[in-house]
Amino acid sequence: MEYAGRYAPSPTGRQHLGNARTALLAWLDARAQRGRFVLRIEDLDPGRARRLYETTVLEDLRWLGIDWDEGPDRGGPHGPYRQSERHDRYAEVLARLPTYPCSCTRKELRLTASAPHGIEPVYPATCRDRPPSPARPLALRWRTPAGEAVAHDRFLGRLHQDVAREIGDVVLQRGDGAYAYQLAVVVDDAAMGITDVVRGADLWSSTPRQVWLQRALGLPTPRYTHVPLVLGPDGDKLSKRHGAPEMVGLRRAGVDGARVVALLARSANLCGPAVRRVRPRELVDDFDWARLTEPGATHVLDLDGLRA
Repeated sequence: MEYAGRYAPSPTGRQHLGNARTALLAWLDARAQRGRFVLRIEDLDPGRARRLYETTVLEDLRWLGIDWDEGPDRGGPHGPYRQSERHDRYAEVLARLPTYPCSCTRKELRLTASAPHGIEPVYPATCRDRPPSPARPLALRWRTPAGEAVAHDRFLGRLHQDVAREIGDVVLQRGDGAYAYQLAVVVDDAAMGITDVVRGADLWSSTPRQVWLQRALGLPTPRYTHVPLVLGPDGDKLSKRHGAPEMVGLRRAGVDGARVVALLARSANLCGPAVRRVRPRELVDDFDWARLTEPGATHVLDLDGLRA
């Protein structure tokens, strides 16, 4: 089977160094396998997504030297490549699943739900077998079947989850009509022939839900690699309080994109500590996931490296 990977940013703000690192690793995996690389814009949230941010993402990636074979700017056989333009596909798949309307508010769920294992509040099936309030916007929830979903990850091993018991009936369409990420990502990965998903470790806990949906819909499950999040010098998740700049700020300040790539590559142990400039193409031949777990892979970004 031909390798197909993807980078799927949400255009709800400017990209930061953590986003860039994930994009670089996903791109390197695809290019090292001589595979196809897809850029998909996950603009499901109409209240937050902005076309300006999408444009910025594309400019940032090009500045770093990351290209793609299919995407919103160049098309391809699996388009459209914006989720806002794929609603008919989500509606078709949603109609195949057993769902029910739910009028519960977030405040109500916070007051009534429990959270075993510290994952997230479990939906208590309040609207499953009763008429929802007609005066409220209605979400659609999946009557999630019982059973154990098992997600596999290159680094994190296996995650076993009884989605119905530990999460509850999953929202597939919000009360404002927006389709849920869990549904859209499953539909799109299958439709675009994605074989390998590389993304941040913060999305690992939601993977069993996607595996369970894939099974219910008869769709293939891609290989998953959830990469460690980048950290600041204090060991916490990198944020603005560490002085972490946004990608567009670096680009507009005239910083060399090859210097940023070197910073990201050093944190993942993909180049030596003395390397200060490198282009993504120069990393392809020696790319090996095992290097991310070796002692040199600290996942801490030395921001001084951008000024050295």
